[in-house]
Amino acid sequence: MGITRTAEAGGPAAADPRRWWGLVVIALAQLMVVLDATIVNIALPSAQRDLGMSDANRQWVITAYTLAFGGLLLLGGRIADLVGRKRTFIIGLIGFAGASALGGAATGSGMLFGARALQGAFAAVLAPSALSLLTTTFTDPKERGKAFGIYGALAGSGSAIGFIVGGLLTEYLNWRWCLYVNIPIAIVAVFGAFALLHDRPGHTGARLDVPGVLLGCGGLVAIVYGFSEAQPRGWGDPLVLTLFAVGAVLLAVFVWWQSRAPMPLLPLHIVKDRNRAGCFLTMGLATIGMFGLFLFMTYYLQVVLGYSPVKTGLGFLPLTAAIITGSTQISARLMNRVPPRMLMVPGMILAAGGMLLLTRMTVDSSYATEILPALILMGLGMGLTFMPVFATATAGVAPQDSGVTSATVNTSQQVGGSIGTALLNTIATSSSATYIAAHLHNPAQRALVAKEGVVHGYTVAIWCAAGIMLLAGLVAGLMVTARAPRQGAPAEVPVPEPVA
Repeated sequence: MGITRTAEAGGPAAADPRRWWGLVVIALAQLMVVLDATIVNIALPSAQRDLGMSDANRQWVITAYTLAFGGLLLLGGRIADLVGRKRTFIIGLIGFAGASALGGAATGSGMLFGARALQGAFAAVLAPSALSLLTTTFTDPKERGKAFGIYGALAGSGSAIGFIVGGLLTEYLNWRWCLYVNIPIAIVAVFGAFALLHDRPGHTGARLDVPGVLLGCGGLVAIVYGFSEAQPRGWGDPLVLTLFAVGAVLLAVFVWWQSRAPMPLLPLHIVKDRNRAGCFLTMGLATIGMFGLFLFMTYYLQVVLGYSPVKTGLGFLPLTAAIITGSTQISARLMNRVPPRMLMVPGMILAAGGMLLLTRMTVDSSYATEILPALILMGLGMGLTFMPVFATATAGVAPQDSGVTSATVNTSQQVGGSIGTALLNTIATSSSATYIAAHLHNPAQRALVAKEGVVHGYTVAIWCAAGIMLLAGLVAGLMVTARAPRQGAPAEVPVPEPVA
């Protein structure tokens, strides 16, 4: 599948008429991977009761997935380059479906935690394969803009869609269907991949950089694990500090080794490129703020405003619609006319503006007048930002490096999400405790003061998230200097010959 050029003369492009159906398959897989990071959030209380999980251990339903996903992405991306993207795409789909079935049938908390870790491991193979297939398929700037608009919309809104689907499945079926729902999606995507996707063979002569795998993946796992443990333990906990120190040392040695390895896991020229580095940083900072917001708004709508799981999920629907609109109707249309940072900077300013509106929320805020406008602004900002980030970060990459480049974009997103959840939740919790201690003068008002304290903690954390969004906009404005693609010119990416 894809757009190809003759190797010798660079002749006219020949487009596979089924490439847009192939995009549907790729988009389904991406939606499944992103959605699973949040779909179990709303179902977590039910799963905890059913399996007898302790409050201390319940976080592993989320952490096991993000830890394996974020920690193994570089390995998954390089495997896709060595083995072939279509092959690893299908393997990832089948493995993800199997892990989902195992989790849905879990009879104990350990079985569920293990299944979620397996999901994350197969997602680490699937996500970079999907993005690199998209990168090497759509090279015409106009088509590339549309394709990345759809992909960016799913990447940005998948988490919010997870809350909606999780709420519906939990309320009308049970929490196990939040995992089982992946099976039919994966089956459709596997059949679609066999029929519609084409890819060149993997680099059979190349070898995997084993020291790089141990150093890079070990460092990422330590960092992501450290942030996940910072949430329940606190930032000064010895285990947390040790994990951060070990992670930093491993990543430093990893960078040193990559400059000397004969076949590096992550070729340093990928991250030394100014535009790509700017996109990686922008993505990481943006998701710090976004994932923190998802956590706060879920608890705010359910605990403070008393919404049901379904109503909470539907409360995120305008955010999802705004992300899709910003990505497919604004970014995709302007991508070929303006430089990427002219979309990314306004996008981050819009998202930060939406967050600033949320800092005004109280224990009895109106959804329609105070929450809804903020979600729409945030969604439009994310939609404007994510599509040019994905498109710019993967432009101009040789086919043998497209998998690991795609993995690096996804790593920025996953690590940013882990940092955001831990960092902003810690800020919110400590701010709430300080507020309650200062305002609890009458024991009879304990419940009201506690609720006000929780909301105060959320608003303080959202102020921080807004600042991080503005920092992301500054990074994009200063580092991403790429120009708009020339009309009618192919994207700067070497495209392989078509393979059936």
